[in-house]
Amino acid sequence: MFIQTESTPNPATLKFLPGQTVLELGTADFPSEEAAAKSPLARRIFAAGGVTGVFFGTDFVTVTKADAVEWQHIKPAILGAIMEHFQSGAPVIEGEQAASGHAEHTGEDGDIVRQIKELLDTRVRPAVAQDGGDITFHGFDRGVVYLHMQGACAGCPSSTLTLKMGIENLLRHYIPEVLEVRPVAA
Repeated sequence: MFIQTESTPNPATLKFLPGQTVLELGTADFPSEEAAAKSPLARRIFAAGGVTGVFFGTDFVTVTKADAVEWQHIKPAILGAIMEHFQSGAPVIEGEQAASGHAEHTGEDGDIVRQIKELLDTRVRPAVAQDGGDITFHGFDRGVVYLHMQGACAGCPSSTLTLKMGIENLLRHYIPEVLEVRPVAA
């Protein structure tokens, strides 16, 4: 098994490509070791030490390291953990996988929210997945779109610029009711 790695715009995050499917559908975010309880793969990666977050896409694993740790010290252990996991035949996530994605929205702005989600799914999420992350809809209130950033996008130095200059401008262009975009914490 050959696992490729790619840098991301976030220097604290690396993208690992195992060359096979990680998740059949959606994404899974593990912002802490406690959150990884249902994922044998995420638990193995956290056990490597120095890891502060793990994120799964359909064909990649994104790992975020602690600031005090250097990649050259933990990357071999992470590669080993990923390789061991896929060779073990264990599931990536035990039990039912909660569909990670957009938050539900009920209310009078249903049509606007549908348009926001469609633009996120077709224009934004494929681009940020290439960088090892994901951005999902969290809410819409009085012209403000709230988005949740995951994987390499969470804590990335360029995420504010991406959010404000890229996503906000895109949504405002297509949906005049959108006035602003703001990030939300998990």
